[in-house]
Amino acid sequence: MKIFWETFTIQPKHPFKISRTTGHEAGAERVWVHIECDGVEGWGEADPNSYYGESADTVIAALEQMRPVIDAAREPEALESIERDIERAVNHSGSARAAVSTALHDLVGKRAGLPLWKIWGLSPAEAPPSSFTIGLDEPDVLRRKVEEAAGYPILKVKLGTDRDEEVLRIIREGAGDKVLRVDANAAWQAEEALEKIAMLADFGVEFVEQPLPPADRDGYRFLHGKSVLPVIVDESCVDSSDIPGLVGLADGINIKLAKCGGPREGLRMIHTARSCGLEVMMGCMLESTLGIAPAAHLASLLDYADLDGAALLAEDPFVGPGLRGEEIHVGDGPGLGVERA
Repeated sequence: MKIFWETFTIQPKHPFKISRTTGHEAGAERVWVHIECDGVEGWGEADPNSYYGESADTVIAALEQMRPVIDAAREPEALESIERDIERAVNHSGSARAAVSTALHDLVGKRAGLPLWKIWGLSPAEAPPSSFTIGLDEPDVLRRKVEEAAGYPILKVKLGTDRDEEVLRIIREGAGDKVLRVDANAAWQAEEALEKIAMLADFGVEFVEQPLPPADRDGYRFLHGKSVLPVIVDESCVDSSDIPGLVGLADGINIKLAKCGGPREGLRMIHTARSCGLEVMMGCMLESTLGIAPAAHLASLLDYADLDGAALLAEDPFVGPGLRGEEIHVGDGPGLGVERA
């Protein structure tokens, strides 16, 4: 097998603001990975996030380290051993590993002539509806964003500033009786979070995501016994090894393939969380359809979905699995079922 890659840039419709940063005004650099075997090519996308110390440059450096493993592999279907060797070859490099894992799965699906959801034995009709994210912004922009999200019945609201109640009131007024979920991106402390969560409940919020800093285990233990809303953790849960330690601290986890290392590890996380009695959500970075596609194929295993990354873009360079309104569509194309736009 041979591996190739190229960088490309995606641009959001609006600057994407969360409590700890405003990013992507000039676009987000992504890496498109190709793995070729016997004339068939599998694709994957690396979506690096600076929060995890990643960039397009670190992705490319990790891909260079992975190249000997790919070159030495003879059968792409030997996914377990290939990914084990890749993990030994690089440090975590979640987004780079996710791109390679996705490209390998796409290649295997294309060689078999089957979409990934069929290879995994899943039923796309069982996927939950996806939320659509409303990032932090000024009041008039927030109102416009809610109007633009008219086709989505579930909104995920970014909070974590001194304007939280104002932001939520503006969105609730524009959203009517839509389901609201809140993501604080680790901006609160435990006592503050308890007060904020009571306020969220007054606005009819369904659950709160990552209210506290990732390592604040005492804070999460405190919240778990007192919160009137379910707590889902994201930054506190990178891969499957983190999950058992979250029992008694949270109600569920948010998996991101670019964070954990790809669809194979994502599947492990789903089954590990289920065995620990935790609910399962899957989210995304700001990604093209190529980045969203593997999560879309896994979506029927989820309790909650937040797979709107490509829907937030000004222009998507790929077409394939993703959102049609709030519904997650995958189709019957082999592998990922992704093509150039």
